[in-house]
Amino acid sequence: MSGDDLGLFTDPDVDERRPVRKRDRERDNARAKAKKRKKTVLWLVVALVLAVGMGGAYYGYRELRGIGSFDDFSGSGEADAIVEVQDGDVVSQIASTLYENGVVASARAFTEASKTDARVTSIQPGFYLMKTKMSGQTAVAKMIDPKTRVPAVQIVGGIKLTDIQANGKTVAGIYSQLAAASCTEKDGQKVCLTGDEIKAAAEQTDPVALGVPDWALADVKAAEPQFRLEGLIMRGVYQVKPGVSAVELLRSVIVASAQKLQGAGIPGGTLNTGFRPYEVLVIASLIEKEAIEKDFGKVSQVIYNRMAEPMELQFDSTINYRNNQPHIRTSDADRGANQPYNTYNRKGLTPTPIGSPSQQAVAAAIKPDGGDAGNKIMYFVKCQKDGTSCFSNTYPEHQAKDQKAQQEGVY
Repeated sequence: MSGDDLGLFTDPDVDERRPVRKRDRERDNARAKAKKRKKTVLWLVVALVLAVGMGGAYYGYRELRGIGSFDDFSGSGEADAIVEVQDGDVVSQIASTLYENGVVASARAFTEASKTDARVTSIQPGFYLMKTKMSGQTAVAKMIDPKTRVPAVQIVGGIKLTDIQANGKTVAGIYSQLAAASCTEKDGQKVCLTGDEIKAAAEQTDPVALGVPDWALADVKAAEPQFRLEGLIMRGVYQVKPGVSAVELLRSVIVASAQKLQGAGIPGGTLNTGFRPYEVLVIASLIEKEAIEKDFGKVSQVIYNRMAEPMELQFDSTINYRNNQPHIRTSDADRGANQPYNTYNRKGLTPTPIGSPSQQAVAAAIKPDGGDAGNKIMYFVKCQKDGTSCFSNTYPEHQAKDQKAQQEGVY
């Protein structure tokens, strides 16, 4: 025991335990603050849960109240409206498109009405001529009506931009076909672009604004205006939106064709051909006009071989293209004319394609077929009435096949 364990000598005015009580107070204050924070957080959590719960209840109430009710027009429609159904669109997407274009009062008006007709699930991509402010039921009936869908334009291989007169009949060119597909109705009257309006837009508009791909721009700008878009609209089906300007219509088709060409291998697949992408397009158009599909590869090889000599291609199709005539044969005067599409007296390719190529013709232009370096085919002639060609390595052999074809009335 120390000398003052009993506290007998402690000064009553001096409290030696004061530092201890100060620490206790600090600890107690910290505990109180922590407890207060916990209470605050707890109340915040409670408030949040209540808010979410009330919001969910309100949303559920709105949903329950909305069952069976939705905005819907009662009429059969007012003004014309063109809507587009894109590839892969389901019913709900079609409904949203109709709502965004003012055709129906709500997307649900269409989806609810569509439940009574399974044909809605078979609506095809394309443009549809509808009316604004239609009831959902009327919109469904209109969308499944085949006459509502704007007919697609079917471009066949070898067709030209402009019309051709053949045997007293007019073969509609691409411009005329696009004009026919451009029609819409306004105030009960049919309104269409004309072929001449589309032709003028093609010849006078900046090629960039028309959607001409970069790999073709230089050649398109250098070509004569009336021929500069030839070949850029390849064979295929095109959806045309009615009621748009000639420039917008052309651009949509050229951009779509550029995608088709890209899929066929232009420009990506042309790297090892020895030709520029535009030249491959020209070759494809020549193949399309000169042969039937089973001979495409060999005709392509003839073109490659003659270009390598170099030697004139001597294709009647190029002369007939410039003369705007469908004949197979040409006259001596035609073959002697001094013009850039005369491949009888000019070596090399024509300045532009001479028609719309098909995917098969493009494939043949990229990868020819028909002989090696020691057995080069240089000539061909249509030798059967179904269009089949006979190929030759030498001119005397070619002459014999040509004469035989004439004697048999092939041409």
